[in-house]
Amino acid sequence: MEHQNKFALFSLAFIPLVMTLGNSMLIPILPTIEKELNLSELQVSMIITLFSVVAIIFIPIAGFISDRYGRKIVIIPSLLIAAIGGAVAGWASSQLEDPFTWILIGRIIQGLGSAGAAPVVLPLIGDMYKDDKQISEGLGVVESFNTFGKVLSPILGSLLAVLVWFMPFFAIPVFSVAAAILVLFFVKVPKQNNTDKRKIKEFVSSVKEIAVREGKWLVAIFMMGIFSMFILFGVLFFLSEQLESEYGMKGVIKGLVLAIPLLSLSIASYITGKKVGDNKRLMKVIIAAGLILVTINLGWIGFSEGIYTLLTGLFLAGLGIGIALPALDAMITEGIEKEECGTVTSIYSSMRYVGVALGPPIVAATLNTGREIIFFGMMGLSVIANIIVFVLIRPEKEEKNELEPAKV
Repeated sequence: MEHQNKFALFSLAFIPLVMTLGNSMLIPILPTIEKELNLSELQVSMIITLFSVVAIIFIPIAGFISDRYGRKIVIIPSLLIAAIGGAVAGWASSQLEDPFTWILIGRIIQGLGSAGAAPVVLPLIGDMYKDDKQISEGLGVVESFNTFGKVLSPILGSLLAVLVWFMPFFAIPVFSVAAAILVLFFVKVPKQNNTDKRKIKEFVSSVKEIAVREGKWLVAIFMMGIFSMFILFGVLFFLSEQLESEYGMKGVIKGLVLAIPLLSLSIASYITGKKVGDNKRLMKVIIAAGLILVTINLGWIGFSEGIYTLLTGLFLAGLGIGIALPALDAMITEGIEKEECGTVTSIYSSMRYVGVALGPPIVAATLNTGREIIFFGMMGLSVIANIIVFVLIRPEKEEKNELEPAKV
């Protein structure tokens, strides 16, 4: 990659890092917010869930707009909207006696901004590079920044909360504005080949056409996105609650421990992104291998006790998720025509947020059932995910460089 392209790639990769920080940075301080505002576990989980629900709704719309008017036109305003959302939540927390409603409003605004920022990065990578290997490497870098943000977020969130519990909300505008400036000055958007600007009816028709033509393997990829994010954010919510309630960990120490499974996810994601290339059969093997690793370790945690077993199992499960994510990204970006990429990747990103939205409240509702029920349930989801991969994802011969829908 040329030097200029590398800097543009860094600027783009910074966006999912910022969006990840804006969400995951709050995970370690949720128990603190719960106590400060006298909330239930289910109520406090809504801080993550409402953000994600808004993203689910608006990501496909952002994908359509980016396909029609351009990626950069969508990304920069979206980052500024995310900044406003963080500022609203921070202002409410610092100024109001009962700020919970306004915190949720701020998170909804932030979710709206996030919907138009990070998901549009994936098709823009596809626009910037022509070579499949470069696209895979670029996606690996973006996913690595994303997962590095997940590693950094609990540590940074805990550090900021040492000053005052609502300080992480004020960090969101700073990061978002910085990302907008980087994109504005350093990302040069390639001219789109197709100057046809689709209307909404044509967009819906395009989605239906893609669903008929590529439906089965795309459904499998979408479900993988849901399962992986459900497991990740469900586990993080569980771990955040348990570290404080069962093991008395707070502050930076808690943030460092929360970062352990995310560190393995980040390392595995970076390595996989560098190695996956454009071999779609290899992508399927990598996804399946990652899911098998996740399944084994979730089951091990369910059968075991103690914090060291819990953290070791989560570290290894994080490796599994990190192995699978770049292969999922690459399979979509390289299996779909460039003019359809924005539409498909936006729906995929939306599906990932379904997992983010469901994980915390479902775990919050089942915390009293015990560790075994939670992790055996997640293990069952992972088994289902593996079956879906084997049944629905069937690449044609590698030299054809296409994906064949399963004939089932």
